[in-house]
Amino acid sequence: MTLWHTQERERVYEELDTSPSGLDAAEARRRLERYGPNELEERGLRSPLRVLLGQFTEIMVVVLLVAATISFAIGKTTDAIMILVIVVLNAILGFTQEYRAERAMAALKQLSVPTVRVRRDGQIQEVEATSLVPGDVVLLEAGDRVPADGRVIESVNLRAEEAALTGESVPVDKTEGAFRDDSLPLGDRRNMVYMGTSIAYGRGSAVVVETGMGTQLGNIADLLQEVSEERTPLQRKMAELGKWLAIGALVLVIIVFGVGVSQGGALQEMFLTAVSLAVAAVPEGLPTVVTIALALGAQRMVRRQALIRKLPAVETLGSVTTICSDKTGTLTENRMTVTCLDVAGKKLDLTTRMERSGATLSPDEEPISEPDPSIALLLAGGALANDATLQPADGEETAGYHAIGDPTEGALVVAAARLGLWKAELDRLFPRVAEVPFTSERKRMTTAHGVPPEAEVGNEAVERLLQDLPDSRHVVFTKGAVDTLLEISDRVWNAGQIEPLDAHWRERIERANDALADNGMRVLGVTMRVPDALPDETSQETLETDAIFIGMTGMIDPPRPEVRDAVAECRTAGIRPVMITGDHPLTALNIARDLGIARGDRARERQVVTGQQLAEMSVEELDDIVSDVSVYARVSPEHKVKIVAALKNRGQVVSMTGDGVNDAPALKRADIGVAMGITGTDVSKEASDMVLLDDNFATIVHAVEEGRTIYENIRKFVKYTMSSNVGEIVVMLAAPLLGLPIPLGAIQILWINLVTDGLPGLALGVEPTAPDTMERPPHPPDESVLARGLGTYILWVGPLMGIVALLPQLLAASPELDVASGVWRTMVFTTLALAQMGNALAIRSDRLLLVQLGLFTNPALVGAVVLTFALQLAVVYVPFLQGIFNTVPLNVGQLLLSIGLSTIVFVAVELVKLVRQRRR
Repeated sequence: MTLWHTQERERVYEELDTSPSGLDAAEARRRLERYGPNELEERGLRSPLRVLLGQFTEIMVVVLLVAATISFAIGKTTDAIMILVIVVLNAILGFTQEYRAERAMAALKQLSVPTVRVRRDGQIQEVEATSLVPGDVVLLEAGDRVPADGRVIESVNLRAEEAALTGESVPVDKTEGAFRDDSLPLGDRRNMVYMGTSIAYGRGSAVVVETGMGTQLGNIADLLQEVSEERTPLQRKMAELGKWLAIGALVLVIIVFGVGVSQGGALQEMFLTAVSLAVAAVPEGLPTVVTIALALGAQRMVRRQALIRKLPAVETLGSVTTICSDKTGTLTENRMTVTCLDVAGKKLDLTTRMERSGATLSPDEEPISEPDPSIALLLAGGALANDATLQPADGEETAGYHAIGDPTEGALVVAAARLGLWKAELDRLFPRVAEVPFTSERKRMTTAHGVPPEAEVGNEAVERLLQDLPDSRHVVFTKGAVDTLLEISDRVWNAGQIEPLDAHWRERIERANDALADNGMRVLGVTMRVPDALPDETSQETLETDAIFIGMTGMIDPPRPEVRDAVAECRTAGIRPVMITGDHPLTALNIARDLGIARGDRARERQVVTGQQLAEMSVEELDDIVSDVSVYARVSPEHKVKIVAALKNRGQVVSMTGDGVNDAPALKRADIGVAMGITGTDVSKEASDMVLLDDNFATIVHAVEEGRTIYENIRKFVKYTMSSNVGEIVVMLAAPLLGLPIPLGAIQILWINLVTDGLPGLALGVEPTAPDTMERPPHPPDESVLARGLGTYILWVGPLMGIVALLPQLLAASPELDVASGVWRTMVFTTLALAQMGNALAIRSDRLLLVQLGLFTNPALVGAVVLTFALQLAVVYVPFLQGIFNTVPLNVGQLLLSIGLSTIVFVAVELVKLVRQRRR
């Protein structure tokens, strides 16, 4: 085994047959076939055979198998065979459901495969982490999850968080050099990065040396893999409900068996009947239906650009009362364009000179001719203290250029290029020799550069720039939020002259910053420092001091057009939207008012709270005002945790968005942590419950709507199944209490349970979103499954269904009517089966009538009802089935009476809804 930490970089390239520019695509494909995908072996999924065999271990199925065995033993071969057939059909239905759920969950895991940036074919590309192979050159930066084991070949203040692997509690500095000690432990191999760890600071690159099960994480995969899936709160509630129903079923078995025997029923027949009724009373498919509804709902969310990483999030979404959202890219288009430059109080408006096309540059665009050299200095500083790059669109310069990297940095690079200051040329002439990366706490980034001799430039725009720069071998540029730059500045650049940054200049800069922010612009400032020589130790303390303030750039990031409607929909649904941003308070408030997040005539202080104010507040103090604050500005990630805590203290169910590595604590603390799929770091995605694939606020609202729909569909299934089961129980208990014979046999009960509970119940699980879903408040997350009238519905509809089904038997008991036993039993059987179909149709909405909802808006349910009706007629009229199910053919009048009686349940439920509508 190669000890990669002891190898020099050139030796690593040689061993892996690669280079600093990476592999070519063809070689990467060959190696992928050779080494396999870069993933840990999945051992948690059950095989189809195990899923199928699991269907026969359910307690109720075991009871039925015992009953079938007894039937064979006492000579009731037909009953035994039918019981076994129904058991097999139930097993097939259960297998289909569970296997579908397993596949759906596997598909969701596949969708959450992260992407990584690699060098292939000499260019930077984004590929799936599973396609990495030894020899790939991976680019790493703060917030990235390390996708494979690699040898570091470039480190710019690179630090990795390796606690999960080595137990090291603080981030480890990474270096490029080789170590000679063969026996170094993992934690001391500081030129290596390992799969499953994360980058905490800086940037760098590494050559992949091991993938998949060959990595250090792969070596201990058996210990780290989560084989058993945690059940969601709703699944646990259903399991608890099923337990109590099973206890009730046991009591039911005893009662029915005892009553039947006391009335002279045959011992074995009453045993079969009692067991069958118990099986029918327990909706054993509840946990599986919940899983299917959650998994399929999560897949539907993916189609709406919301990737669910943790299944409980699907049900929690329906309870969300507050959505805390970042501004840039989520509420806005993340299409930054520099539209205004301000140098020493002089503004240059670029809106008429630039297309509103974001970080793109037209190939035939003429450079801006600007006589003020301070403008060139401002844009050059913004482009050099910058990690974005300009690349030809579609690989062709004739197609224009677009920026790769952070949208804000991309906008600065494009603006500089429009002045003739191209990023690649600036990087060549002013090589970066040191840097202090951006952090969300400092809100700034600093880079130090070598300054070229003027004679070696050969670029007119750069030559003019050099004429304006003080003589020095180095220049240090810092870009960031204006208020943080003023903290490190003591001078100001004014038309080529350096003046003290006195109170007059400070007020002038702050006023200009406020004016730009008040117009909805994002404002970034640039400072410069021209040291005689760079310090031996380059750090925040040595580079970010005694700076010269040059000027500021104003950028427009227009609000997303669909967000305004999404915000309005939130308010209708009882959800409060809140903006949390690092931007200037005036910028944030301008956008918030435009979108409807901040509204009314309340004082500005009530609508905007700054990070500085948050830092001075305790959580208890924030509790008092958190319900009134619509906008938080100049906020750091640690402030988000405090906001979440205060909101939760007020009983809110909170969704929080984030994209940075430091957002992870807030995402974990929130009820629904939402990471950005485009701009988000791997660490934020790992900490989240949901990832926005399009970084769009409206997608969160769509996901909430979908979450509510899924939860309501599960409730509809419970409502339908349990009310129908209560109807069956009433039929079987009420008849003997009225002195009548037990109306249904064991096979008939099992048939109703299989056909009527199965197909329509599953169809209710895919009911489309109701029109009024987002017109009612969120449901409490801890509410009972039987809350909001569900229990009441079961208690009145179930008995009504049972009484309606018993009417043919009650009529047959009249002395005036001479109805054969086989006829009224068949009528009871048919009426009960068809009444459940009416129940399924009526249950689709708590508020809307079927005619208002539309019969065919759920074609699956219509199909299930039609199919069930046809199967029931077959049982009544097909001679072969008559013998099995103990039915006789009904004449037209008898069939129409059964159908008519069965509609009573549907009509009654619809009338109740109509009365409620009139009262509203």
